Parts: sequence; C-alpha cells; structure tokens
Amino acid sequence: MVNLFPSIISQVKNILLLLLVTSLPVAILLGAGMSHADTNLPGDVKRILLKQVPSPSGSGYGYRLEYYVRAPIDVFWKFKTDFDSDILLTSNELLDHRLVRVDGDDVYTENRYASAPGLRFLWKTTVIDKKYRLDFELMNVEDCRHKFHHGYIQLSPAGRYTKVIQTAFFDFTGASFWVKYPWYGGMKYTLTSVAKWEQKVAVNRKQMSISASVDRYADEIHR
Repeated sequence: MVNLFPSIISQVKNILLLLLVTSLPVAILLGAGMSHADTNLPGDVKRILLKQVPSPSGSGYGYRLEYYVRAPIDVFWKFKTDFDSDILLTSNELLDHRLVRVDGDDVYTENRYASAPGLRFLWKTTVIDKKYRLDFELMNVEDCRHKFHHGYIQLSPAGRYTKVIQTAFFDFTGASFWVKYPWYGGMKYTLTSVAKWEQKVAVNRKQMSISASVDRYADEIHR
C-alpha cells in the first residue's frame, strides 16, 4: 500500500505558501491606507470637483481641483514625487518633460504642453514629505506670457484611496477665456483630463507595486 500522507502534507504546505505569498504584500500595501480609514469617504470616489476660487492677491484667477485615486497614500506619493518617470509622458496633455535639477527639497522640471506646444514651462516644486504636500511655482513667467502662476497639491489618506486637492493661482494672456472655455483646451477639460489620467495611472501603479512585492516575497521564501 502506497503511503500518500507525505504527499498530501507537501501539497498543503505549497497551498499555504501560495496564500502567504499572494496575500501578505496586499495586506501590507492596502493596510497602510486602511490604518487611516476615513469614515466620511463619499460613495462616488470617481467624482472630480473643480471650482474657481479668488486669488489672494486680488488679481488673476484661481481654481480648486479635488478628486480621489484608488491607491494608498504612500503608493501615490511615490508616483507624485517621481519627477523623472517616463509614465508622465503617457498623459495626452504633456508633450515633453525633463528633470532639470534637484536642489534639496526643490525640484526643477521643464514641461511642454499640448495646449501651448511652442512654450517651455520651468517649474520649481518644493517637496514636503511629512505633509504629503507639493508647492509649485512657474519660474520663467515672462517666457510663458504669465504674470504669475503658483499653487500647491495636498494629499490626504482616505482608506484605500488618496484624496487629492490641487489649488493654483495664475494670470496670463488669455486667462479669462481659458477659465470659461468649456471644451478641449479650456481649464475644465484640461484639469479633469489630467485628474482622470492620474486615477488610471494610480491603479496601474498600485497593481505593479503589489506584483513587485509578491515577487520579492516569493524570492525571499524560496532562498
């Protein structure tokens, strides 16, 4: 009579190992977000809210953009602070992107946008890690026909999601038309398009992070 008991034990061990490898990284990544659970999380996390706000200086224009991405805050923060990523060029609103230099917490980047292909925008972004906040300012305002353009991006945890608030104040040639134009190229279309792109990228990045963690744990267990 063949003793099948050792074979059964081996199969059970393999199943338990598979469950451990596949579930542990997910629990770690998503658990970070769940530890900051927001009981007031809206049912429709796909919503994108955009409204005009007055400029503190009394001149120019301002907006407040609010949306959610389906990824824990630490995962999405890594994406927002990766200023040299090729993923940025998958946005239809961005034609060219270049990391110019890093000076402490200040990161300088140069962008060329689909809405203004002939101009190159030099941005200074101050990274405030402890607050999950980015302060940005356009440096070459005259070259881009601006009087000023500055603002901030604030991330906050919302369970398995991340809440994003982006506020900016600006004034440039044609700004009054841009903020009111409702179709392609206008403020509403451009900002909501970027928000939707980030929502899509965040999900893909979270999946890549989980996949990488699964591979890492599998390698460690099989060493």
